[in-house]
Amino acid sequence: MQLTRQNYHSISANMEYIGCSQFKSFMKCEAAALAEVKGDWKQPSTPALLMGSYVDAHFSKEMDIFKAQTPQIFKRNGDLLATYTKANDAIARIESDEQMMHYLSGKKQVIMTGEIVGIKFKIMMDSYLPGETITDLKYMRDFAFTWKEGRRMNFVEFWGYDYQAAIYREIEGNSLPFRIAAATKESTPDIALLDIPHDVMDDRIDMVRAFAPQYQMIKLGLKEPTRCEHCDYCKATRVLTGPVDYRDMEDE
Repeated sequence: MQLTRQNYHSISANMEYIGCSQFKSFMKCEAAALAEVKGDWKQPSTPALLMGSYVDAHFSKEMDIFKAQTPQIFKRNGDLLATYTKANDAIARIESDEQMMHYLSGKKQVIMTGEIVGIKFKIMMDSYLPGETITDLKYMRDFAFTWKEGRRMNFVEFWGYDYQAAIYREIEGNSLPFRIAAATKESTPDIALLDIPHDVMDDRIDMVRAFAPQYQMIKLGLKEPTRCEHCDYCKATRVLTGPVDYRDMEDE
């Protein structure tokens, strides 16, 4: 199928192609990812996600579409509800910085498709400067490190943006640098321009090549997905078979 901005996130597009978010979802929980791809499960929208989408819509020049799709976060006069107004502070902070605006000045929401180990992938670039760089806009709580799987992680690794960078570079095909233009939701927004080094992307694309065939087999119904038993989907669909020894419960 021919991908457009209108059908990029559709069930048919997600069944035909693997996107970066889809790949990362499969890494977390195969069962939940498959349910999302098929349209049987959807993560609920949260204020945090809506604020991020608002910032994305501003810089992609799609605010009218965003307002039409999410009227619940706007007043009758078109202004944001108080809960979401800090997003405007982040936008103003980004626009005050020359370097941030340079990297966000490229072609907006550029869709490309390609294959990795024979499997169809899709990408949508926030800002694409051909021959120079790919930039992705991120709006997050803060830049603090966090703990995951027993090790201290920065937000790039925690959210899998390193995998996103590797997939984008591979599908774009010209070994371009990948940058993250990030802003925070703090009362005084912080900003950062981050480079994902090529050696990191080299390592992550090897992981994508290793796991993509397994995920594709799951999508095609040739392999049963594994449940993580910790995510919201697994909690919502858990079927009890009887009592278990309380000492056998896993530490989530």
